[in-house]
Amino acid sequence: MTAPRKGAFIKAAPALQDEVRQSQGLWRDALRRLFHNKLAVFGALFILLVIFMGIFGPSLVSFDPDGMDFTAMLSGPTQKHWMGTDEFGRDIFTRVVYGARISLMVGIVAVSISTIVGTLLGMIAGFSHRRIDEVIMRAMDVLYAFPFLLLAIAIVAVLGRGFLNVMIALGVVYTPIFARIARAAVLGVRNEEFIQAARALGAGEVRIIFNHITPNILIPHHRGNHPQPRVRHPRRSEPELLCPRRTTAHPQLGPYAGRRT
Repeated sequence: MTAPRKGAFIKAAPALQDEVRQSQGLWRDALRRLFHNKLAVFGALFILLVIFMGIFGPSLVSFDPDGMDFTAMLSGPTQKHWMGTDEFGRDIFTRVVYGARISLMVGIVAVSISTIVGTLLGMIAGFSHRRIDEVIMRAMDVLYAFPFLLLAIAIVAVLGRGFLNVMIALGVVYTPIFARIARAAVLGVRNEEFIQAARALGAGEVRIIFNHITPNILIPHHRGNHPQPRVRHPRRSEPELLCPRRTTAHPQLGPYAGRRT
């Protein structure tokens, strides 16, 4: 058995170093651009503050979010009530803290549902035969044809009252968006050489989808000097889900349905 030539390691080492340097350079460049953008830094700190309030806030406040104090109705900010009280004497700061937890939970769970289900359906549609593609995408088109808000209210009305049903409804409503984007991304890579090589080596469709296609549609691809993801990032949809959540939080539909305050 012959030992590898010394020159082979010398030639391979610079290429490996360049790859590691490029990977580190992308993260370093992203952090540099983040810290140079004052609005981005302020937004990141505000998001971290909201997350902290949602997780640890309820253990730090001393008022009940539904507790009424008719002697302190519509009072301004004081040392006792930092944000004042509403028309029923409830502490506004406490209600904001508890509301942050609900909004974060709805955004994370609903986006996770729509991302996982939509991306999976889009990848299956883009990689499968034409009939399967037509069935899946026509179903997505039907969902996409309805106004998001009305469809979410209709799904909650069918499933029934409850916090979980609101999250499921919002996840279903946004599923067609991720399905369309994932299908388009799969169509762009399914005829690449590495996919053909995997088929030639005997890889099945499931293995090709999860081991070869999924990483290549999620990682950034480069256009000039600016890497751009092929699939829309889930965090971009999370703020969009908070507005419909306000309507689906109707007293007869939302998490506090049938509850008197």
